[in-house]
Amino acid sequence: MNVEVAVRAQAALGEGATWDAAAARLVWVDILGARVHTFTPATGGRTVTATGQHVGAAKPRTAGGLVVNLRDGVGLYDARGAFSWLHREPVPGRRANDAAVAPDGALWAGTMRYDEAPGGGSLARYGPDGAVTPVPWSMSVSNGIGWSSDGRRMYVVDSPTRRIDVCDVHSGEPLPTGRRPFAVVEEGAGWPDGLTVDAEDGVWVALWDGGALRRYTPDGVLDRIVPLPVPRPTACAFGGADLTDLYVTTAHRGATPGAPLSGSLLVLPGAGRGVVQPAFAG
Repeated sequence: MNVEVAVRAQAALGEGATWDAAAARLVWVDILGARVHTFTPATGGRTVTATGQHVGAAKPRTAGGLVVNLRDGVGLYDARGAFSWLHREPVPGRRANDAAVAPDGALWAGTMRYDEAPGGGSLARYGPDGAVTPVPWSMSVSNGIGWSSDGRRMYVVDSPTRRIDVCDVHSGEPLPTGRRPFAVVEEGAGWPDGLTVDAEDGVWVALWDGGALRRYTPDGVLDRIVPLPVPRPTACAFGGADLTDLYVTTAHRGATPGAPLSGSLLVLPGAGRGVVQPAFAG
């Protein structure tokens, strides 16, 4: 596959690629740089918003603006850029990490310890009204989250386990059940990070320290490996007018000098076909 540079940058920890269908733009963050970035492919336009603290993810809202997973909790930017807290809960030594919006419009947001201590992370569901439902799972580095096209399966990553897990979603129930391994990344191939689910229910995952993307079939069978010119890809999302371009965020922190594109936003034109991602209903 052809890999191109969408935005040349040196993001310390680029993350959270998300296609904002309403605005026809790609939203991503630099966690350690405490910034939210947007990129509009049709015009080349870019924006950068400083959040004032480490930001794990930013997702579109149905009312306009963004919901952000921050070090001290989950916050909201309205369409004019004004900020307010949806849920503030600072925990010393802990920061936000990846997040995703479920088919019902709720935000699922993860955390991790700065020292990556085992069991120090968390995952929780944030309703549009701010109601929080913690997930009673042991998590260390809560990472990629996604759903099957019918909304009946939820995928989650806790990176140190080297697994993508899958669980069952039940109508009317806030939390999924039956968490179990879906796919395992073997030792030496990197660590599973952010993920996205395509229109055929294939699961794409970025491999931190693996320098590649992988695609797994709905049955968990590895069917594609896409090498990348960076050692630390972090997340991926389909975007563009027809949702066939696969965008990849990357990290500059800890990258080798021989990988000058580390920290840039990459794109793989025509890599597959994605689905429109829901916006946060709050």
